[in-house]
Amino acid sequence: MFFIDTSRNGKPVYDPIVNQSLDNFLINDLRLRGHGLIMYINSPCVIIGANQNAYAEVNLDYMQQNDITLVRRTGGGGAVYHDFGNIIFENIVVDEDTHFGDFKYYAEPIMRALKEMGLENVEMKGKNDISINGHKISGMSMVAAQDAIAAGGTLLYDLDHEQASRVLTPNQEKIQAKGVKSVNKRILNIKDLLPEKYQDMSTQAFKEELLLRIFNVNSFDKIEKYTLTEDDWKIIDSRIEEKYGTDAWNYGKNPGYDYYVSKYFNNVGTVTFNFDVDGSNTIASFKTYGDINYPDLTEFDKAILGAPLESSALTEAFKKADYQTVIGDVNVDDLVSLVLKK
Repeated sequence: MFFIDTSRNGKPVYDPIVNQSLDNFLINDLRLRGHGLIMYINSPCVIIGANQNAYAEVNLDYMQQNDITLVRRTGGGGAVYHDFGNIIFENIVVDEDTHFGDFKYYAEPIMRALKEMGLENVEMKGKNDISINGHKISGMSMVAAQDAIAAGGTLLYDLDHEQASRVLTPNQEKIQAKGVKSVNKRILNIKDLLPEKYQDMSTQAFKEELLLRIFNVNSFDKIEKYTLTEDDWKIIDSRIEEKYGTDAWNYGKNPGYDYYVSKYFNNVGTVTFNFDVDGSNTIASFKTYGDINYPDLTEFDKAILGAPLESSALTEAFKKADYQTVIGDVNVDDLVSLVLKK
C-alpha cells in the first residue's frame, strides 16, 4: 500500500467539492496501479450518496444559512455531515484484486491503528460501519470503475454533533431499525473514547498518528507516496467545472411526484420510491432513491413504468428490473408492499 498526497502547492485542501471529486479522478484518469490510500479533512459540508434525494435528506435552509456546502459523492451510502473534526479516508485500488463489497477488508488497517492507540472493542457493525463499544465512529461506501475501486469512509474524531443533527434530516425508521433512540445516542467522537494521553490531539495530529500506524513506520519520509502534480490538478479542476461543482450534480432535481414511500432494510439500507399513478391506476412516473450503491438507476426506474398498481404486476416489474442486482438482498414482496403502502 502507498499514500497518495492530495495537498496542493504544499498545503492541505479543505474544499469538500474538490476532495469529493478526487476518487473519480484517481480510479478513472490517473489509475496508479496497486493499492493507494488518501486521507483528508473537509470544511463544514453535507455529503450525500449518488442515489439520494437532497431535498428529503438535508435541511437545505439551515445548511445555506450556516455556509455548509452540499456535495454528492459518486458512490452510494447515506447523508453525513463533515467538519474540521472529521477525517475521510479512501482506498484507491487499480488493476489488482479489489475486494469489491468487502468493507471489513478496507476497515482492518484503520481498526488496527485504533486498537494500537488503546481503544477496545473496535469492530465492524452491520455491512459498512466501524464501531467502538457499540458507538458508530465510521460509515463506509464503495464505488467501482473498470478494474478499480474507491472504498472508504469517515472517522468521527471531534465532530460537532449538534450542528450535524440540525443540518441532517434523519430517517426515523432507519434509527429505530438499529435499536437506538436518536442519532446522538448512537454516535460519539473518537476523541472522547481515546486514552487520556491522546485527547489533546488536534484532528490533523490524530490523522498523522493514524497514518504512521497504518503504514507501520515512525516517520512520514518512510511512507511510499505519490503527490498530485499540476497536470493532475488541471484535470481535477476541469472535472469540477464540468460536473462535480455544479448544482445539477450536487442538488439534482426533485421530481416532486405525488407518492413518497421509504423503508429501511437491514441488508441494504434505506430504499425510497417517489412515483405518480395515472387514471388507470398504473405507474406513470417512478424514481428510486436511497443508500444504494448501484451506479445508475435509470433503467431500473424505466422497468417499473406502466406496471398496474397491484401485487403480481409489481412483482413481475421488479423481477424484470433485476431488483436484487440493483438494490441488493431484499425480498421482492417487501418492495411491492412498500409501493402499495402509498
